[in-house]
Amino acid sequence: MRILIIEDEKITAKDLAKTILSVEPDAEIVGFLHSIEDALLFFQQDQNIDLIFSDIELGDGLSFEIFEMANISIPVIFCTAYNEYALEAFKAFGIDYILKPFSKNTVGNALQKYFTIKDKFSVRNNEYSNLISILKNNLNSLKLPSIIIQQKDKILPINGENIALFYIENDYVFAYTFEQKTFIISQKLDSLEKTFSPVFFRANRQFLINRKAVKDASHHFNRKILVNLTLPFNYQIIIGKLKVTSFIDWLSIS
Repeated sequence: MRILIIEDEKITAKDLAKTILSVEPDAEIVGFLHSIEDALLFFQQDQNIDLIFSDIELGDGLSFEIFEMANISIPVIFCTAYNEYALEAFKAFGIDYILKPFSKNTVGNALQKYFTIKDKFSVRNNEYSNLISILKNNLNSLKLPSIIIQQKDKILPINGENIALFYIENDYVFAYTFEQKTFIISQKLDSLEKTFSPVFFRANRQFLINRKAVKDASHHFNRKILVNLTLPFNYQIIIGKLKVTSFIDWLSIS
């Protein structure tokens, strides 16, 4: 199996290669690419690559640009310090998504996933509808962290799985649970979006919603979408027309 590593930090790239070979000794690391520019030059030639491990945030941009511009149809395992890019990763022939710091266990699980779907993955076919069920499992397997809140003299953890949505009201951020309880929290919504994506979707500036809280959606005026929740909530959640496509994509694979 010929593996290419795209990673702008050379020490991290070598550590990843070492970890891959410890899990799969028969693998061949064919090279290291450290930027979008390097990768685009590399893929100008027909390279015999079976699998790519790629960082997302490179020094000259996001690695998604490589796969869009070079029209690459090689399966990719993305490695990143943030989970905010998971949805985009799955669109770019991503078969798994590893959060840094990676370990022998996470790399091994990702390689096992590659072998499991190898027969279904055609590097000459840009259609990957057969992978939808696998992508759903990827999203469903993401473990959500707990949120810490303070109530008087108590410090309470709220399991992320129990949170239906986060929202802003009067410049405060609140967590609203499936038990219809509301808690004020200290984190900013932007920070929560990075932590809870892609299980949660940023509907607009005010709302960050859990996929499990979405019942369905209906057309609204001016090409917007109204989100209908599985539980009572006092506010309407509207998806702007610029986010409609990404919202539907999010619904389809989560």
